[in-house]
Amino acid sequence: MTIKLFIQAIAKFVLGVVLVGLLIFLPAGTLYFFNGWLLMGILFVPMFLAGIVMMLKNPALLQKRLNAKEKQREQDLVVKLSGLMFLIGFILAGLGFRFSWYTLPRGVVIGAAAVFLVSYILYAEVLRENTYLSRTIEVQENQKVISTGLYGIVRHPMYSVTLLLFLSMPIVLGSIYSFFIFLAYPFIIVKRIKNEEKLLERELDGYIEYKQKVKYRLIPFIW
Repeated sequence: MTIKLFIQAIAKFVLGVVLVGLLIFLPAGTLYFFNGWLLMGILFVPMFLAGIVMMLKNPALLQKRLNAKEKQREQDLVVKLSGLMFLIGFILAGLGFRFSWYTLPRGVVIGAAAVFLVSYILYAEVLRENTYLSRTIEVQENQKVISTGLYGIVRHPMYSVTLLLFLSMPIVLGSIYSFFIFLAYPFIIVKRIKNEEKLLERELDGYIEYKQKVKYRLIPFIW
């Protein structure tokens, strides 16, 4: 662990908290928005704890996860579309609370929070299984194909988990309107996966054989 990495990680974490907070509570017009605080809690508390663990045990992985700048133009577009989805979705949820639009029942919200937390555990398991994971699409030096654990079920378990995470977010916020916006994510991630697999087939030894072994990319028995 280096001081530079520590400062970078803390700065990005604080920036994330501030940005998400502004996108949710500013449109809501108040801090008395239970669903907003619930999402902030289940999102950032586990993120903070996971960051500490990576910083102490695997700072190289943390550095990869902090690097979000895509080198490929097509993938940069995917990242921007995802950012736009979050922007519109969070703002809609806040506005929904301010103007008393239809709010999902509390039981549905709590259920979505439970799904979110379970997904976070699966997210941590994916990171444990594959220390080559970065936030950008690339093949790293000495990278090997991972085919055990969740990687024996689908070829891109990280995206499977983020699908659960992201689709549960608007439900935690209680906004069905925001949920419709987040339904864009499966289409965005499919585009990313198709482009990523072309790179992996070309540059990662053994990936073509792995594709023959594990048939499904994102969702078992579906795709």
